[in-house]
Amino acid sequence: MFSGPQDYTSLDLKQFGGHKDEVNSVAFSQDFQMLVTGSDDQRVRVFNTRNAEFICKLKGHEGAVKSVAVAPNTKYIGSGSYDKTVRVWRTSTAECLHLLSGSWDRTAILWDVEEGFPVKVLAGHTSLVQSIAFSQDKEFIATGSWDFTVRVWALKDPSQFPPVRVLQGHTGNVHAVTFSKDGMLASGSWDKSVRLWNPKTGRCLHVCQGHLGWVQALAFSPDGTYLASSSDDDSVKVWDVVNGQCVRTLEGQTDQAQHCSFTPGGALVASGAAMVTLAIT
Repeated sequence: MFSGPQDYTSLDLKQFGGHKDEVNSVAFSQDFQMLVTGSDDQRVRVFNTRNAEFICKLKGHEGAVKSVAVAPNTKYIGSGSYDKTVRVWRTSTAECLHLLSGSWDRTAILWDVEEGFPVKVLAGHTSLVQSIAFSQDKEFIATGSWDFTVRVWALKDPSQFPPVRVLQGHTGNVHAVTFSKDGMLASGSWDKSVRLWNPKTGRCLHVCQGHLGWVQALAFSPDGTYLASSSDDDSVKVWDVVNGQCVRTLEGQTDQAQHCSFTPGGALVASGAAMVTLAIT
């Protein structure tokens, strides 16, 4: 269990290489045995995290791969690209199962992964949608946009999908959104701030300031008591969600930090733009 940010030391443990251009996105399986990376080289690469062994390369995109994700059951990998498509891959065979449409058209689309068809289009943002997250109880979807807002959508009735709340306050593009296990919502922006929200009421609980660059990624600790934020100021900050104060800053090991996450045991993982570097207890 996560014992506290004071225990963290920044260590360069493993490097996962092979991409021929900048690494834009990183995703882990829930058990942290598999690492997936997406790059400007139009490729998705899959690794074994224990020994940094390369497993396979997923080819097919015709533009930079800007986002990757692993299904909770690890059966599928998703990738989004500047070629305006989303691809769903079968993990066991590296086969592309579905080619889905995506766009900077100011919408988010909820897809049926098994069948590859759209369930609902979430419309309402006035600029492109940059980030999306599901609450862990599957009650809400949050979308972050370049219109500086976060929208919270109810999942209970997919046929309706009205936005429950429009969360305002950021003064820059919202680049990252994530939920804690208890349902708290966090958003990170190119205004260099992180905001903590109650998604049910729309109330902003804390504005966390201190980054000197754009906030690129967010992650809650397993118990939900801390939030990590990575920024292109080459740092990862850890925040106490109770008071919104920064309790630890990790620097020196991440080049324009694009990703951060916690392992199930509470270790903090951070990665830079050009390589993957693990900052861990």
